[in-house]
Amino acid sequence: MRSVTILAGCGKDGRPEPFDSISLERGGLYTIVGNTGSGKSRFIKDVEQLAHGDSVTRRRVLLDGVEIPAERRQSLSSQLVAHLGQNMRFVLDTSVGAFLRLHAAYRQKEIRESDVLTVANDITPEPIAMDESLNLLSGGQTRALMIADIALICDSPIVLVDEIENAGIDKERALGLLQRHDKLVLVVTHDPHTALMSR
Repeated sequence: MRSVTILAGCGKDGRPEPFDSISLERGGLYTIVGNTGSGKSRFIKDVEQLAHGDSVTRRRVLLDGVEIPAERRQSLSSQLVAHLGQNMRFVLDTSVGAFLRLHAAYRQKEIRESDVLTVANDITPEPIAMDESLNLLSGGQTRALMIADIALICDSPIVLVDEIENAGIDKERALGLLQRHDKLVLVVTHDPHTALMSR
């Protein structure tokens, strides 16, 4: 997958959107800026669900210019899309090191968990320890760990990030890290500085 194209649908008022299509390329950083209630979250949800004219916006999402059949959308979405929400919680009761080893084994990645932790600690001011419980991490530590995990372990080429400015991490380093690992990064933000980082 090298590109995502979003074909216009309609706004809340039912009127057609003022664009024909938007194309996003892998390795690029894109931001969506707008007031509360302007439809930012709905836009990334359409991307995440690979909408096919069946969402409230009636948008259609293409991968490399091709529409995805309905029967393949859910499995492809889980493979291709990683979503970093504002409030992330772990259901697994284990240590940071055990989680990273488990995820690397599942993804069949030969990477040391210490390398992932080093990257995570580079983008958060609160150091994360290998033997620390996942469930005791702060919001910023959790986001930093998941960004490092997505960059180094996860194969998903599309990363959707919801309001990274609220995460308590170094957003420039975090977003740059994802870009350097050939991810298509789409960020919802209220922050003008974050918006100006896109290219």
